[in-house]
Amino acid sequence: MSEIPVHSDSPLPDYLDESLFCHDLPSAPRPQIGTVLVTGASGYIGGRLVPELLARGYRVRAMVRAASPEYAARWPGADIVVADALQPGDLERALTGVHTAYYLIHSLLLGPSHFGAADLHAADNFRHAADAAGVARIIYLGGLGDARGALSAHLHSRMKVAHALAGGHAAVTVLRAAVIIGSGSASYEIIAHLARQLFLVPVPRWARNKCQPIAIRDVVKYLVGALETPETAGNEYDIGGPDILSYEHMLRVMADLLGRKRLYLYLPVGNVALFGYVASLVTPVPAAITLCLMEGLASEVVCGHQDIRSLIPFRPLSYRQAVVRAMSREDQDQVSTRWSDAYPPAHELAVKLRDVPRPPRYLATRRLVTAKSPASIFHAVCRIGGRHGWFHNNWLWRLRGAIDRLLLGVGDARGRRRSSALEINDVVGFWRVEDLRPDARLLLRAEMKLPGKAWLEFTIAPEAPESP
Repeated sequence: MSEIPVHSDSPLPDYLDESLFCHDLPSAPRPQIGTVLVTGASGYIGGRLVPELLARGYRVRAMVRAASPEYAARWPGADIVVADALQPGDLERALTGVHTAYYLIHSLLLGPSHFGAADLHAADNFRHAADAAGVARIIYLGGLGDARGALSAHLHSRMKVAHALAGGHAAVTVLRAAVIIGSGSASYEIIAHLARQLFLVPVPRWARNKCQPIAIRDVVKYLVGALETPETAGNEYDIGGPDILSYEHMLRVMADLLGRKRLYLYLPVGNVALFGYVASLVTPVPAAITLCLMEGLASEVVCGHQDIRSLIPFRPLSYRQAVVRAMSREDQDQVSTRWSDAYPPAHELAVKLRDVPRPPRYLATRRLVTAKSPASIFHAVCRIGGRHGWFHNNWLWRLRGAIDRLLLGVGDARGRRRSSALEINDVVGFWRVEDLRPDARLLLRAEMKLPGKAWLEFTIAPEAPESP
């Protein structure tokens, strides 16, 4: 293993910044390999991987499905390419000149009935395009599970994707992870909200199956370490934290850290789909995601072998440590990516208000004159939704969100990524930020179930002087 050169008389390289996940990674950066493509860059894991690679000196190309101005600000120095894995022509452009591609694409958000076919189609397209472009390596993050046992549709799909990618010329490294714990992850938010909201926690038989959770920072370390460790090319590895726990135990640890006393009701049976739907009603995570994730609870997901620990040696965080770090990031209001960044599917391709051919059919306007500064007004406007609620009639907003969730929509409980600031594409309950101009405009696009399309706009402008 190469050692990282550090000289006491020179400033530390950017990648040794302790705020980065990989600051203590034992492998050395290899920026000389050429362009590294990160697919799914706007998603939960891709959004955290890109800045780590940039800090380590790599030439990074971030693949997103729609252009948006916040990407250049979020990843200065990255090449942003717009492409959809379901469109082969897009992939040809994205993969040109790429040495290594991270495959972080999944269609889980489409729900249990549709994601499998979409996943396999995207993987086949990607393999053919990678072969045509001469890509040397593909690093794929899949799901952990024993292929010899009964697998959920989600885990079975993950394995079929790995097989499809491996059928090409590129050397494919497959990393398989189970439950990923970190601020903003769907699994973390499901467990945290169940522990917060339920005084009596039902524990079906399958909730006592074993799992090997892993912290998001350790997932990113293995992704970067695999790139910097040539021995991993063409091989498959299980990645997990040091703890093997039941889902019940994970809930108990979460409740303990939250300081909540809970009662646990043990059930001899339990319908996974029903529990997934109920969980979607008491957590921010919609049914399309909770159903897919909870299907995986029916089988144990424990690392069969962890050879990668000798190739990329570092001490992974325990489950308790991962939860404490996630809570700390939330308390500091520093959640950098969240599962909602990519939900609902294809939200970034939705029609924008500026592209609507005709003016809105219904228009309601409210105007308020104030002596407050534009900055203070804009700060207040950007805190709506989430824990702070709305300016008035919070119960009506919550009722509308509850109705949407019952109809399997996104619901108001989706909350927001950060409580004190907004960026374009952030969610605010059942809205998404479509446009944001500091101290001047906030435009929200509705993502709840509606018979049409709707927007909510806040504008701040100086009052026109009265005519003499």
